Amino acid sequence: MRNPLNPAVVGIKPSGIRKFFDIVHEMKDAISLGVGEPDFATPYHIREEGIYSLEQSKTHYTGNAGLPELRKEITNFLNRRYGLSYDPMKETLVTVGGSEAIDLAIRAMVCPGDEVIIPQPCYVSYEPCVILTQGIPVTICLKEEDEFRLTAKDLRAAITDKTKILVLPFPNNPTGAVMTADDLKEIAEICVEKDLIVLSDEIYSELTYGMKHVSIASFPGMRERTIVINGFSKGHAMTGWRLGYACGPEEIIRQMTKIHQFAIMCAPTMSQYAAIEAMKNGDEDVAMMRDSYDKRRRFVVHELRDMGLPCFEPYGAFYVFPCIREFGMTSEEFATKLLMEQKVAIVPGTAFGDCGEGFLRISYAYSLENLKKALGRLRVFTEQHRKND
Repeated sequence: MRNPLNPAVVGIKPSGIRKFFDIVHEMKDAISLGVGEPDFATPYHIREEGIYSLEQSKTHYTGNAGLPELRKEITNFLNRRYGLSYDPMKETLVTVGGSEAIDLAIRAMVCPGDEVIIPQPCYVSYEPCVILTQGIPVTICLKEEDEFRLTAKDLRAAITDKTKILVLPFPNNPTGAVMTADDLKEIAEICVEKDLIVLSDEIYSELTYGMKHVSIASFPGMRERTIVINGFSKGHAMTGWRLGYACGPEEIIRQMTKIHQFAIMCAPTMSQYAAIEAMKNGDEDVAMMRDSYDKRRRFVVHELRDMGLPCFEPYGAFYVFPCIREFGMTSEEFATKLLMEQKVAIVPGTAFGDCGEGFLRISYAYSLENLKKALGRLRVFTEQHRKND
């Protein structure tokens, strides 16, 4: 029998995030600080709208690009929050989570041999999506001394004649890094100069602390060369509703919609009705959750530093990225031993690219009670291994 498999798919490593949590589910009294998912339930008024849509028998397909009312509310939201202006009918696409939007954008734009710059550590899906299009992922290693921000110097050094797209994953998963307006201004100028398209993944845009999120699409010359990816999973605590969106130039959104049409048809109808309510009346919910995450963020950073783990202060998302190099273990070894010895699951930094070696991702999207228990166990672990050394 001939080999039924695509070698490009076979060559892609499985997600490094899930590995530990298959073990956790079978381990009694284990605590997980690894999943990037809000511990809040979707706000009741949003759930109620989803339920009402079912009661009204709104269970049929929507248009491929999504409900017109939802697309209108998305564009209203982006204008209200970030000063971005898009045509809801021509420049907006509703997707099955932000992850589908990323996949669609890369498939719609990347040709074989095109280079796509990916700053790492970062979310796990960009590189596999590029590989599956026969594009070439080009990694920029974000540095702790730069607070894991992308610098203009490093971007220029990575650009070649084959460079087509820059992935801009900020606020960042796993580091919690953000890009300021000054940072983005320099990046935007290079993108215009070098004629780069930007895939700006802004799924954590509503979860920034002490500063307001700025989109690179708001800078001169960038709207026409930027695909903004966002969604409802993180800010609105709607992970299981599987709903995201993309906004950008009409010619790109049209091709993304075509792929979406053949592969998915449309995003879940019930989720779209719930999302309309989230866009219209969800700002206070987001503010409440953001305030809670901020308290947890400050607590976790303080505890990590107090136990002697270097950790730069994150200003976005709900992750910290402490350094564990002093222990002489790889990130994978440290995370595995911590799980087996103290029953705490966290994610090795290498799950987000080789640049994450020597670091761990800890999510603080959990209750303070669980955070205190888990960090107490981490403290014991670090003290024991320092003594052993």
